[in-house]
Amino acid sequence: MDYVRLGATGLKVSPICLGTMTYGSSKWREWVLDEEASRPLIRQALEAGINFFDTADMYSLGASEEVLGRALKEFGPGRDQVVIATKVFYPVGPNPNQRGLSRKHIMHAIDDSLRRLGTDYIDLYQIHRFDPETPIEETIEALHDVVRAGKVLYLGGSSMAAWQFASMLSTAGANGWTRFSTMQNHYNLIYREEEREMIPLCLEEGIGVIPWSPLARGLLAGKHRPATIRAKTDTYGKQIYGEEVGEADARVIERLELVAAEQGVAPAQVALAWLVQKPGVVAPIVGASNPQHLDDALAALKVQLTAEAITLLEELYLPHAVAGMAR
Repeated sequence: MDYVRLGATGLKVSPICLGTMTYGSSKWREWVLDEEASRPLIRQALEAGINFFDTADMYSLGASEEVLGRALKEFGPGRDQVVIATKVFYPVGPNPNQRGLSRKHIMHAIDDSLRRLGTDYIDLYQIHRFDPETPIEETIEALHDVVRAGKVLYLGGSSMAAWQFASMLSTAGANGWTRFSTMQNHYNLIYREEEREMIPLCLEEGIGVIPWSPLARGLLAGKHRPATIRAKTDTYGKQIYGEEVGEADARVIERLELVAAEQGVAPAQVALAWLVQKPGVVAPIVGASNPQHLDDALAALKVQLTAEAITLLEELYLPHAVAGMAR
């Protein structure tokens, strides 16, 4: 495994991040794997050299953090050798102060995440979305304070408008508060709207990009992908990609399958290879509900795409409505 820098930091991470939204409790979402089924996949990732793991407090209402924390303790090489990322913003309870990016919620949320993960610190603490109801200064100062307290090492953002992220970076800089090191955004072959403003901003500011949904909820695994419970029941995936594959996206997927056939590899490997090779991208966040998903992700690191292949993959893309941000 060749490790890469997390943005402009000195932290080294694997070029694939294992996303753990799929692990936790099937009571939360039908497609989520319970702990017994999740553990072998976390172990497989560790044994393959993946050291970067992403979760969130709202995934399975905390159970994802618990499952990940226990697995890393049992299977991991040691806390100093794994990089744990989690997030704060979405509701974790019925109370109005159990959500958002207020100082109060951040201070409670970080301690709850630490407890569930069974660790003394979080490597990368990310705001899951932008909170228009909380002053930016309040959020950034609270995040700075959890860093100063030793509970967090690095800060990250997630899907928001580029102007919002620029404002947050400017506020941190003007006050001498901890800056964001990463942006976890919605980015893949059939959703490239981030290339207009967010990716250039991240490149200019030295922000590492760690895309979510790199395979577009499985659509970029090709038309012969097996049917899954998640594909049938993931309402959020249908919200951002539609109930049926649109004509423009279908053309891109067909082109992906053509390039994959020419390369002699699976479409998922080509889709991930394309993303890994994009400027600014550190590590796509890959969800895995079976061992083949991880095998494909790791194999993608060995796929080298020519300029001609990249042109073939990109030239049919048409603009999309913005999707994946908080409403």
